Amino acid sequence: MAGMIAAKRTLELVLRHDRAVTFVGLALMIVLSWAYLLGGAGMDMAASPSAADASDEVMSAMATLRPAWGLGYAVLMLAMWWVMMLAMMLPSAAPMILLFTAINRKNGDGSTASVAAFVFAYVFVWGGFSVIATASQWGLEEVALLSPMMMSTSAFLGGALLVAAGIWQLTPMKHACLRHCRSPIHILAHGWHPGARGAFRMGLEHGAFCLGCCWLLMVLLFYGGVMNLWWIVGLAVYVSIEKIVPAGHWIGRGAGGLLILWGVSVIAIAS
Repeated sequence: MAGMIAAKRTLELVLRHDRAVTFVGLALMIVLSWAYLLGGAGMDMAASPSAADASDEVMSAMATLRPAWGLGYAVLMLAMWWVMMLAMMLPSAAPMILLFTAINRKNGDGSTASVAAFVFAYVFVWGGFSVIATASQWGLEEVALLSPMMMSTSAFLGGALLVAAGIWQLTPMKHACLRHCRSPIHILAHGWHPGARGAFRMGLEHGAFCLGCCWLLMVLLFYGGVMNLWWIVGLAVYVSIEKIVPAGHWIGRGAGGLLILWGVSVIAIAS
């Protein structure tokens, strides 16, 4: 009996240690990601809530100074998008990653390789989104639909993005993804795959659910400004609230309605 108690205490200490190591690693990734963004992400980030206050002369100067699109600039933009996604999404993904770490140890696989594979797969999913976002930014700038502040120059495009994001917030697919992100224990309990390869597969699956939940919210960066730090922080805070707060499911629906009204009003005013 005493041996069983001692073994249980040892397991609890090991689990606590694993979670602590994972937590520190995640915290470091998040801090470094935000530091990269706050440091300018290789360019001048806009701290103002809106680029509307910038004069035509300033906007023209920014357009002149901005590098032309090419492989080097595309890689810089891809890095910016990818790090930005990590800064915005890892805080809300941390509970799932810590839960995976604990279950991974209880299932007898205490290797850090499995945890690393899970996190890498999650990061990989958002890297794929970042590639698409970078290509979209390139295309929108080529047809002059993005300003030097990397925000929509067309009220119709901006309004359409808001309406699309609002509609997505109300769809069954969105809420199926949100339910998984809010309560991922089902996949860990019934869809467990052992080893580093299994961890990578589960990380991809969890990343896909998170992407399905938030991708159109991330696209709204083209409306508020890809380089607008206030907009980035606001979206990151909202994503965390939607996933973590008990009423997040209903908050998502309410936000969907507000986004639709906002988008319609933007289009109506421009018409």
